[in-house]
Amino acid sequence: MMDDTEPADDHTRIAQQFIEAIPHARALSMRVDEIGAGRAVISMPWAAHLVGDPRTGVIHGGVVSALMDTCCGAAVMAHPSNPRSTATIDLRIDYMRGATPGQRITARAECYHMTRSVAFMRAVALDEDGDNPVATATGAFTAER
Repeated sequence: MMDDTEPADDHTRIAQQFIEAIPHARALSMRVDEIGAGRAVISMPWAAHLVGDPRTGVIHGGVVSALMDTCCGAAVMAHPSNPRSTATIDLRIDYMRGATPGQRITARAECYHMTRSVAFMRAVALDEDGDNPVATATGAFTAER
């Protein structure tokens, strides 16, 4: 989903620059899949070095958390009010199940309310099975103008 006020390429470029400026996001090979109007979709591949439990091959919860946090931040930066920067104030993550080993994980975030300085966010993380969430999140992020 793209914002109609700016070309899709601009939002994607800005979001990708946002991610590339975060070393942790680069290290996790995050990719912007969709961006615009206070929404973002960012995914990352499964990798053996990100596994939290070698017996099961399930990605570590902290990796899922980092993906959702980054996706929320990108969605804030894509909000039509054009914030200059953002930072996480609060992020609550509810883990529903382990992500299926070997599958790409995708986070979807949306800004459901924006004040002058705070963006309120919702996010979900899904693996390729897609029916049942791996995790959900709600959070508050700064929106500096």
